Amino acid sequence: MTDTKSDPKTKAAKPADAPKAPKGGTTADVAAGVAQFLTPVVQELVALAVNGKQAHWHVRGVNFIAVHELLDVVVDHAQEWADLAAERVVALGLPVDGRLKSVADKSGAVNPKLGFQSYDEAIADVVTQIDLAAEKVADAIEGLEELDPVSQDVVIEIRRGLDKDRWFLFSHVAVK
Repeated sequence: MTDTKSDPKTKAAKPADAPKAPKGGTTADVAAGVAQFLTPVVQELVALAVNGKQAHWHVRGVNFIAVHELLDVVVDHAQEWADLAAERVVALGLPVDGRLKSVADKSGAVNPKLGFQSYDEAIADVVTQIDLAAEKVADAIEGLEELDPVSQDVVIEIRRGLDKDRWFLFSHVAVK
Protein backbone atom coordinates (compact mmCIF):
# COMPACT_ATOMS: atom_id res chain seq x y z
CA MET A 1 0.00 0.00 0.00
CA THR A 2 1.36 3.44 -0.92
CA ASP A 3 1.44 6.35 1.48
CA THR A 4 -0.34 9.11 -0.45
CA LYS A 5 0.89 11.82 1.91
CA SER A 6 4.48 11.34 0.84
CA ASP A 7 3.80 10.54 -2.82
CA PRO A 8 4.37 13.77 -4.83
CA LYS A 9 2.17 12.48 -7.70
CA THR A 10 -0.95 12.53 -5.54
CA LYS A 11 -0.55 15.93 -3.90
CA ALA A 12 -3.19 18.54 -4.67
CA ALA A 13 -2.15 21.05 -7.30
CA LYS A 14 -0.97 24.35 -5.92
CA PRO A 15 -2.04 27.60 -7.60
CA ALA A 16 1.41 27.85 -9.15
CA ASP A 17 0.79 24.44 -10.71
CA ALA A 18 -2.54 25.51 -12.23
CA PRO A 19 -2.91 25.02 -15.99
CA LYS A 20 -1.54 27.76 -18.17
CA ALA A 21 -2.91 29.02 -21.47
CA PRO A 22 -1.83 26.74 -24.32
CA LYS A 23 1.25 27.70 -26.27
CA GLY A 24 0.25 29.43 -29.46
CA GLY A 25 -3.08 30.31 -27.85
CA THR A 26 -5.22 33.15 -29.01
CA THR A 27 -4.34 36.75 -28.45
CA ALA A 28 -6.78 39.31 -27.15
CA ASP A 29 -7.08 40.75 -30.68
CA VAL A 30 -7.96 37.37 -32.17
CA ALA A 31 -10.52 36.71 -29.43
CA ALA A 32 -12.10 40.13 -30.01
CA GLY A 33 -12.25 39.48 -33.75
CA VAL A 34 -13.84 36.09 -33.23
CA ALA A 35 -16.41 37.64 -30.88
CA GLN A 36 -17.14 40.32 -33.51
CA PHE A 37 -18.08 37.63 -36.03
CA LEU A 38 -19.69 35.02 -33.77
CA THR A 39 -21.87 37.27 -31.61
CA PRO A 40 -24.19 38.17 -34.54
CA VAL A 41 -24.36 34.46 -35.39
CA VAL A 42 -25.42 33.66 -31.83
CA GLN A 43 -28.02 36.43 -31.89
CA GLU A 44 -29.58 35.31 -35.20
CA LEU A 45 -29.65 31.69 -34.06
CA VAL A 46 -31.36 32.64 -30.79
CA ALA A 47 -33.93 34.62 -32.80
CA LEU A 48 -34.39 31.62 -35.11
CA ALA A 49 -35.01 29.35 -32.11
CA VAL A 50 -37.61 31.69 -30.60
CA ASN A 51 -39.39 32.45 -33.88
CA GLY A 52 -39.18 28.83 -34.97
CA LYS A 53 -40.92 27.77 -31.77
CA GLN A 54 -43.64 30.35 -32.41
CA ALA A 55 -44.18 28.84 -35.85
CA HIS A 56 -44.12 25.32 -34.36
CA TRP A 57 -46.96 26.16 -31.97
CA HIS A 58 -49.14 27.84 -34.58
CA VAL A 59 -48.69 25.90 -37.81
CA ARG A 60 -51.85 24.54 -39.47
CA GLY A 61 -52.68 22.66 -42.65
CA VAL A 62 -52.47 19.35 -44.43
CA ASN A 63 -48.75 19.00 -43.67
CA PHE A 64 -49.28 19.90 -40.01
CA ILE A 65 -47.60 16.99 -38.25
CA ALA A 66 -44.57 16.84 -40.55
CA VAL A 67 -43.96 20.59 -40.41
CA HIS A 68 -44.75 20.79 -36.68
CA GLU A 69 -42.18 18.09 -35.89
CA LEU A 70 -39.60 19.45 -38.34
CA LEU A 71 -39.85 22.90 -36.75
CA ASP A 72 -38.95 21.31 -33.41
CA VAL A 73 -35.82 19.88 -35.03
CA VAL A 74 -34.93 23.28 -36.55
CA VAL A 75 -35.37 24.94 -33.13
CA ASP A 76 -33.21 22.30 -31.44
CA HIS A 77 -30.49 22.79 -34.04
CA ALA A 78 -30.60 26.58 -33.70
CA GLN A 79 -30.20 26.26 -29.93
CA GLU A 80 -27.32 23.79 -30.30
CA TRP A 81 -25.53 25.99 -32.83
CA ALA A 82 -26.05 29.16 -30.80
CA ASP A 83 -24.51 27.34 -27.86
CA LEU A 84 -21.61 26.10 -30.01
CA ALA A 85 -20.81 29.59 -31.31
CA ALA A 86 -21.26 31.24 -27.90
CA GLU A 87 -19.04 28.70 -26.18
CA ARG A 88 -16.32 29.29 -28.77
CA VAL A 89 -16.27 32.99 -27.84
CA VAL A 90 -16.30 32.19 -24.12
CA ALA A 91 -13.53 29.60 -24.58
CA LEU A 92 -11.39 32.41 -26.01
CA GLY A 93 -11.97 34.43 -22.85
CA LEU A 94 -14.69 36.89 -23.82
CA PRO A 95 -18.35 37.16 -22.92
CA VAL A 96 -21.07 36.88 -25.54
CA ASP A 97 -24.35 38.81 -25.54
CA GLY A 98 -27.30 36.53 -26.13
CA ARG A 99 -29.69 38.39 -23.86
CA LEU A 100 -33.26 38.77 -25.06
CA LYS A 101 -33.13 42.56 -25.46
CA SER A 102 -29.82 42.40 -27.31
CA VAL A 103 -31.14 39.71 -29.65
CA ALA A 104 -34.32 41.72 -30.29
CA ASP A 105 -32.34 44.92 -30.93
CA LYS A 106 -29.58 43.44 -33.10
CA SER A 107 -31.22 40.59 -34.99
CA GLY A 108 -32.59 41.26 -38.43
CA ALA A 109 -35.56 39.00 -37.64
CA VAL A 110 -39.04 40.35 -38.11
CA ASN A 111 -41.52 39.65 -35.34
CA PRO A 112 -43.58 36.74 -36.66
CA LYS A 113 -47.31 37.02 -37.13
CA LEU A 114 -49.25 36.34 -33.95
CA GLY A 115 -51.67 33.46 -34.18
CA PHE A 116 -52.17 30.50 -36.45
CA GLN A 117 -50.50 30.23 -39.85
CA SER A 118 -50.85 27.91 -42.78
CA TYR A 119 -47.90 25.56 -43.10
CA ASP A 120 -46.58 27.39 -46.17
CA GLU A 121 -46.65 30.77 -44.36
CA ALA A 122 -44.92 29.27 -41.32
CA ILE A 123 -42.28 27.68 -43.53
CA ALA A 124 -41.70 30.94 -45.42
CA ASP A 125 -41.20 32.83 -42.14
CA VAL A 126 -38.75 30.29 -40.76
CA VAL A 127 -36.86 29.98 -44.05
CA THR A 128 -36.47 33.79 -44.06
CA GLN A 129 -35.03 33.58 -40.55
CA ILE A 130 -32.68 30.77 -41.60
CA ASP A 131 -31.52 32.97 -44.48
CA LEU A 132 -30.75 35.82 -42.05
CA ALA A 133 -28.73 33.50 -39.86
CA ALA A 134 -26.96 32.07 -42.92
CA GLU A 135 -25.92 35.59 -43.97
CA LYS A 136 -24.26 36.18 -40.58
CA VAL A 137 -22.66 32.76 -40.79
CA ALA A 138 -21.33 33.50 -44.29
CA ASP A 139 -19.85 36.78 -43.02
CA ALA A 140 -18.20 34.86 -40.19
CA ILE A 141 -16.83 32.19 -42.51
CA GLU A 142 -15.20 34.85 -44.66
CA GLY A 143 -13.97 36.99 -41.76
CA LEU A 144 -12.52 34.11 -39.75
CA GLU A 145 -10.59 32.49 -42.60
CA GLU A 146 -7.30 34.18 -41.74
CA LEU A 147 -8.16 35.31 -38.21
CA ASP A 148 -8.96 31.96 -36.58
CA PRO A 149 -9.43 28.83 -38.69
CA VAL A 150 -10.72 26.86 -35.68
CA SER A 151 -13.58 29.33 -35.21
CA GLN A 152 -14.15 29.25 -38.96
CA ASP A 153 -14.63 25.48 -38.69
CA VAL A 154 -17.36 26.11 -36.11
CA VAL A 155 -19.32 28.37 -38.44
CA ILE A 156 -18.78 26.09 -41.43
CA GLU A 157 -20.42 23.31 -39.40
CA ILE A 158 -23.31 25.63 -38.56
CA ARG A 159 -23.71 26.62 -42.21
CA ARG A 160 -23.94 23.01 -43.34
CA GLY A 161 -26.69 22.40 -40.82
CA LEU A 162 -28.62 25.56 -41.70
CA ASP A 163 -28.51 24.64 -45.37
CA LYS A 164 -29.89 21.18 -44.62
CA ASP A 165 -32.67 22.53 -42.36
CA ARG A 166 -33.62 25.08 -45.03
CA TRP A 167 -33.76 22.36 -47.66
CA PHE A 168 -35.96 20.10 -45.49
CA LEU A 169 -38.37 22.94 -44.74
CA PHE A 170 -38.48 24.35 -48.25
CA SER A 171 -39.17 20.89 -49.66
CA HIS A 172 -42.62 21.03 -48.04
CA VAL A 173 -43.64 23.89 -50.30
CA ALA A 174 -44.64 22.97 -53.84
CA VAL A 175 -42.52 24.55 -56.53
CA LYS A 176 -44.49 25.59 -59.59
